[in-house]
Amino acid sequence: MSSAVASQGSDTAKRNFIAERLGSALAVLPLGVWTLLHLWNNLAAFEGPAAWQHAVTEYSHPFAEAITLAVVLLPLAWHIIWGFQRIAQTKPNYPRYGYFVNLKYILQRLSALGLLAFLGAHLWLAFLHPRLVEGQVEPFADIAHEMHHHKPTLVVYILGVLAIAYHFGNGLHTAMMSWGVVETKKGMQKSQLVAWTMFFLMLGMGWGAIFALYQAGKLT
Repeated sequence: MSSAVASQGSDTAKRNFIAERLGSALAVLPLGVWTLLHLWNNLAAFEGPAAWQHAVTEYSHPFAEAITLAVVLLPLAWHIIWGFQRIAQTKPNYPRYGYFVNLKYILQRLSALGLLAFLGAHLWLAFLHPRLVEGQVEPFADIAHEMHHHKPTLVVYILGVLAIAYHFGNGLHTAMMSWGVVETKKGMQKSQLVAWTMFFLMLGMGWGAIFALYQAGKLT
């Protein structure tokens, strides 16, 4: 009986181990890479409407859009399910233990919930609604107008980008530890530097794109 229980426990631990590795891997590849490219493409707003439309909404091949959706949305769905399981299985111990790492744990979970709400709204308003309801891609003039003249939209995008940058930066640091990429104290310090660099890089690109869209909204 004890051997059966031990075997079941071993199987459960193995499944959790695989889910942990897969969940963190999908967060970096392809989701993280795609997010970086998406933020970079949105910086085309500095070059004007035509450049932004080409970089963000146009695809070189009819199947490219479908492939992009599959590559992004399927891993995203898995990561969301895995994330909710993690939230359900673990409990924060801050401020009882007031270490910075414990605060980062809470911020990671809060950013995940905020990011989920932001992505749901963003996917519907910027991608699905224009295509399914209006029969077109999202016009540059529309998002620029909303960004400049509708303050809730501006605030939501600012906070959404902040959540994206923190969640990915901190998640990258956690992934490097869980995968055994860093093990020494010096390696931990370097991974922290990588994480904060990624955070500020994504934040700069995202807020830069928002600023460009906000400025363009003056003319709409």
